[in-house]
Amino acid sequence: MDHLEHCDLLEVEIDNFANTLEVAPPETRVPSCPDWSVEELAQHLGTIHRWAEHLVRVGANAYESSDSMNLDHGPVGADWIRDGGSRLVATLRASDPDGAMWAWGHDQHVRFWSRRQLHETLIHRMDLDLTMGRVPETEPRIAVDGIDEFLVNLVSAAGFSPKVRELRGTGEVLHVVATDADAEWSIELLPDGFELTEDTSTPTASLRGPSTDLLLVLYRRLPLASTKVSGTGRRELIDFWIAHSALG
Repeated sequence: MDHLEHCDLLEVEIDNFANTLEVAPPETRVPSCPDWSVEELAQHLGTIHRWAEHLVRVGANAYESSDSMNLDHGPVGADWIRDGGSRLVATLRASDPDGAMWAWGHDQHVRFWSRRQLHETLIHRMDLDLTMGRVPETEPRIAVDGIDEFLVNLVSAAGFSPKVRELRGTGEVLHVVATDADAEWSIELLPDGFELTEDTSTPTASLRGPSTDLLLVLYRRLPLASTKVSGTGRRELIDFWIAHSALG
């Protein structure tokens, strides 16, 4: 997927989130984000949209906190989500995807933000789906892109997710396979961290399943046992990875 396709899909997911927010009781707890209510989840996402829009619009060359931006904080609701989201999409579409700028992940360009905000919004839309008792769904190609974006950027999340720093090992390999798409990833745990590798010959453990289920497991939105994902090999490696790999 390219920058403009990420923008188009982001626009859809913003609308999906807002539509569900209209019918979700604001005080209801979000089971996949147990520290948050529906209103707090929406506050988080709407603020992230406004923060990212500001960064892209000014071409930030260093981190800026949202507290320094005088952002609009509500009232939180579907219209507020749509307003911030539409501004974000418009700014992203008007920007050069190859423009250099600060990003917390691997790709220090505008295009990082269209991809990141798509998957940030997708996952939180799925959080709302789970809250409402719905089965979260997306297209395999989008789920695969979400898994790839997550794994590529996870090492950079160590700055704000301390448990990521503990993802070390002695050469163990976790193989992740999307069974409904031509997509697979191998993660090698090394003494000084982890990295994606091309070696799929002798994994220590494997996760195999439909791409959307894999996405939800890797993001810790659903436990492995409640999905169609199967884990083989050393289960303690799978459990260790899931317990320590989180964005935030």
